[in-house]
Amino acid sequence: MLPLALISQTGPQRVATGGRFLQASRARFSLLSRCKCNPGTKNRGCSFPGLSSADQYRTFSSTASKRNQQTPSYSYVVVGAGSAGCVLANRLSEDSHESVLLLEAGPKDIVLGSLRLSWKTHMPAALTYNLCDDKYNWYYHTLPQDNMDNRVLYWPRGRVWGGSSSLNAMVYIRGHAEDYNRWQREGADGWDYEHCLPYFRKAQSHELGENRYRGGSGPLHVTRGKTNHPLHNAFIEAGQQAGYPFTDDMNGYQQEGLGWMDMTIHKGKRWSTASAYLRPALGRPNLKTEVRCLASRILFDGNRAVGVEYVQEGQKKRVFAEKEVILSGGAINSPQLLLLSGVGNADDLKQLDIAVVQHLPGVGRNLQDHLEVYVQQRCTQPITLYKAQKPFQMVKIGLEWLTLFTGYGATAHLESGGFIRSRPQVTHPDIQFHFLPSQVIDHGRVASKIEAYQVHVGPMRSTSVGWLKLKSTDPLDHPILQPNYLSTDIDVWEFRQCIKLSREIFAQRAFDAFRGAEVQPGPEVQSDADIDAFIRKKADSAYHPSCTCKMGSPSDPAAVVDSQTRVLGLEGLRVVDASIMPSIVSGNLNAPTIMMAEKAADIIRGRPALVDSGVSVYQPPTLETQR
Repeated sequence: MLPLALISQTGPQRVATGGRFLQASRARFSLLSRCKCNPGTKNRGCSFPGLSSADQYRTFSSTASKRNQQTPSYSYVVVGAGSAGCVLANRLSEDSHESVLLLEAGPKDIVLGSLRLSWKTHMPAALTYNLCDDKYNWYYHTLPQDNMDNRVLYWPRGRVWGGSSSLNAMVYIRGHAEDYNRWQREGADGWDYEHCLPYFRKAQSHELGENRYRGGSGPLHVTRGKTNHPLHNAFIEAGQQAGYPFTDDMNGYQQEGLGWMDMTIHKGKRWSTASAYLRPALGRPNLKTEVRCLASRILFDGNRAVGVEYVQEGQKKRVFAEKEVILSGGAINSPQLLLLSGVGNADDLKQLDIAVVQHLPGVGRNLQDHLEVYVQQRCTQPITLYKAQKPFQMVKIGLEWLTLFTGYGATAHLESGGFIRSRPQVTHPDIQFHFLPSQVIDHGRVASKIEAYQVHVGPMRSTSVGWLKLKSTDPLDHPILQPNYLSTDIDVWEFRQCIKLSREIFAQRAFDAFRGAEVQPGPEVQSDADIDAFIRKKADSAYHPSCTCKMGSPSDPAAVVDSQTRVLGLEGLRVVDASIMPSIVSGNLNAPTIMMAEKAADIIRGRPALVDSGVSVYQPPTLETQR
C-alpha cells in the first residue's frame, strides 16, 4: 500500500571460545580476478573474466574443508537484516554465551548516526522516495502477466537495515485468527492462533496499553493516527451507513469492520525493526553486523550447513556458523539463495549446472501476493493532501518534521481502513481497505494534480499462485518472478466485488459534503466486462510476496521447512521470514513476519513455546450477509 510522499566442506573450526568471536585476524578471500561489471546493465551482477557461468559456480562451490583456518566463526549467521533478521539478531544475542553475525546486502538505514540526515527513510510521509529508488530497494519486476494485459508489475523490496519495514507504509495489521488456525491445518504444527498471539504481544508496545490482545512492553512501538482528518472520519462513518460494523481494534477481538489503523510509527518517526530491535542491541559484544555484502551461497559439509559465502567490496569472503545458518532474506532472496546453493528442484538446478545438495521442489513455488486497485474520487473541498505537495508546503512540512518530528510529515496518512466479507458463507473478512485522503499515481512517482481521495482495495486470499526461478547462477541477477495474477475465475469475481463495494461506501451520505466525480474507474465503467478490463489495466501489487519456502509437514512435497523452521533434509539451516508462511494472511505482512521471528527465536533457543488458550474471537451473527 502506497500513501502520498510529502517529501519528494568440513564444519567450522572448534575453538576454546565455545562460539564467541575469534580474535584472530580475519582472512580476506580475494576473487580469482577482479570482477568486471557493466554499469549500464540494470540488476545484473558481476562476471569473472575467462569463466563461464557453470565454471563460476564450480569455483564458488569449493568445499568447506578448504577454508582458511583464520576464517571467522560465530554461533549463528543470519542472512538478511530485514523485518525478521533484526528480530533474530536481537533475541539470539540476548544469550551472552552465543555469538551472532548479521549480514545485510544493503547499507545501514541511518547516515552518520542522524535520523534527520536519513529523513527519506525515517520520515513517515516520505516513504515513496525509497519505494521508487533502488538505493535501498531491490527493485524487482515480474514477468509480463497474461491476465493483466501483459503488464510487468513492480515489486519494491527493502535492501537496507530493517528491510521492507524501512520502506513500507507502516501499517500494522496481524491478519485474522483463522489465518493461523489454517496454518496449523496446512501442516505448520504449533502455529495456530493461540500459539501466535503471545508473540504478537511480546513484540508490541501499543500506545493504548496492554490487554488480552495487545502488548504493552515490547520493542515494536505501535500507534494510531493523530490527524483526525475529516475524510478518514467520513470513510469510517460511510462504512457503517453501508451496513458494516465499526471495529475499535482490527488487530484484537474483531477484525471485521471499518476503523482506525495501527501503525509502526513512534514519536513521529518510522519504527522499523532496525529501530525497534537492531539498534538497541548494537552495543552487545557478541553481536556483529556487516553491510553491503551479498550472500552468494551457503556452505555445506555433506548435508549440514556450516557457513555462508558472500561478496563485499569486490572480495569473496566466507564466514562459518558453529550452530546454524539462518536465512531471513524474504520471500524472494531466501529461496534464491537456497537455489544458488543447490537446494531446490533438482531438474531446475541441473539445467543451470548447479550441484544438487538437496532436492526440495517446493523452493520458490507457492508464491502468493496481494493485488490491489485504487478507487479514486474527486473532493469538492480543498482538504486533501493535494496542497501539501506544493513546493512551499513541502518545505514547511519538512522543516517541522526535521525540528520537532511532528506535523504532516509524521504520518503515512493511511490512518483508517477496514476488512469486510465479499459474499455470503465467507467466514471471515476477505477484502481489505486502506483509505487515503489523497490520490496516488504510479506508485507515487507522479504527483496528483487534483483534490481527490482514494481507497486501496483488494482480495486477501487469492487463489492465484505463482513461482520464482533462477535466471542464472549470478547472485545479483534477479530471479524470474511469476505471480500468475488473476489466473482463476474466483479471483476475477472477487476483484469485481472490491470495486462495487468500494463504490457503495463512497456513495453513502457521509461523503455527500466531499464527493465529486469519480476519477477511477470512472463513471463510464459500469458493466462487469468494463470493470474487469479496468482491473487488468490498473491493479498492482500490494507488495506482499510470501510463501515461497512453505512451512509444512515433512510428508508435504511442497514443504521447504518444518514447523521448527528447519530446512527439510538438511542440518544447521533454517529459514525465518515471510517466505515460510504456508499461505498468505488476511492483511499486511510486516506484523506477522515480526511475530514469526519472535516465535522462531524461542524455538532456536530451546525455550518453551508461549501459548494463550481460550482467547475469544469475533464470530459474525450470520454468514448470509454482513449488511
